[in-house]
Amino acid sequence: MLGFICALSIEVEGIVGMMENKSEQTVAKITYHQGEIGGKKVVCCECGIGKVNAAMSTQLMIDLYHPDVIINSGIAGSLSGDIRIGDIVVSDDCVQHDMDGTEMGDLPGEVQFNDEKRIYFPADKRTADSLYEACLTLPDIHVFRGRIASGDIFISAHDRRQTVADTFNALACEMEGAAVGTVCFRNGVPFAILRSISDDFNNNDYMDFMQFRELAAKRSIKAIAEFITTY
Repeated sequence: MLGFICALSIEVEGIVGMMENKSEQTVAKITYHQGEIGGKKVVCCECGIGKVNAAMSTQLMIDLYHPDVIINSGIAGSLSGDIRIGDIVVSDDCVQHDMDGTEMGDLPGEVQFNDEKRIYFPADKRTADSLYEACLTLPDIHVFRGRIASGDIFISAHDRRQTVADTFNALACEMEGAAVGTVCFRNGVPFAILRSISDDFNNNDYMDFMQFRELAAKRSIKAIAEFITTY
């Protein structure tokens, strides 16, 4: 089964619109839509904004549906002048850029577990490769591979984005992906993140995000549709 955790309702609606033999279940006020696309079993949900919502949605999906792989899709802000609105970034790994235990001696982004410390959470290579190849089939879209940084902060200021880019060598910032990645990593579930850029690195504000998020989300849906048929 392929699992999709989406940041926006428009993405969930796009995936559900492709499904056959649909059913749904609501747990902890999160609605999970299950069905088949091209003969493949699929489950998806809208997680809501932020890392707590994303982590909760991910753990519930794993416990309820036991997906073979989980994809987190959505929109993101660019952290590079080379990555523009409408481009797509596929994760090689991810980091929680707002995790800060530096006063305790931790490194920026370092997460303490009961048995290890870790900064970066690696995406499943096969899944990331398949997402990347799916994106390459779409016309007039530039696709990038690299690190995605997540935090419970909507970052519009250029200097703050530059700090995240410089600290973590990341290509895009958003608010859910690394939480999904962390939960998947600890559960041994392969994952990858696909983000379509909705706001530019150099010139952006909240109105840019609102204006371009629908365009970016539609591109994510097209990439997901291609991924499902080829994975």
